[in-house]
Amino acid sequence: MTEPAAEDIRTHPNVQRVRKALDAVGLSSDIVILPESAPTAAAAAEQLDCEVGAIANSLIFSCAQEPILVLTSGAHRADTKLLAQAAGGSVGRGDPEFVRRHTGQPIGGVAPVGHPQPIRTFIDNWLARHDRIWAAAGHPYSVFPTTFDELMAATNGTAIDVQL
Repeated sequence: MTEPAAEDIRTHPNVQRVRKALDAVGLSSDIVILPESAPTAAAAAEQLDCEVGAIANSLIFSCAQEPILVLTSGAHRADTKLLAQAAGGSVGRGDPEFVRRHTGQPIGGVAPVGHPQPIRTFIDNWLARHDRIWAAAGHPYSVFPTTFDELMAATNGTAIDVQL
């Protein structure tokens, strides 16, 4: 498979929606195009030369058939029992079709912002340990730098512990 050109990624509609959403909330839209796809936190961290814990994994779950977005540190997995308590009902991982329907973005590139409709968001307290966090920007080759406080403000998120 041919790697997409950086300019093609920069102008991709998903990346443009994320850029517009970041601009709308007053955040820098310094989107970085990675040399390779970053489908995992480890892959992103390696390319960005940062700790895997500074990568904000964007996970989409279903709760009562509605999407919830969980931004969790790449250093660990989210405990679905804790998520269910925070969400107020049982949660299940969204399949690729569910993710794309609610975010407009593919798994591996789901950004915290830029979705067709706002998504209820929970943010892992662990991310606050990092001065700089990297989040996906709507495409598996794109990320942007941010902070815990910026993520909270941009998503109207709720800070929770996602791991015991």
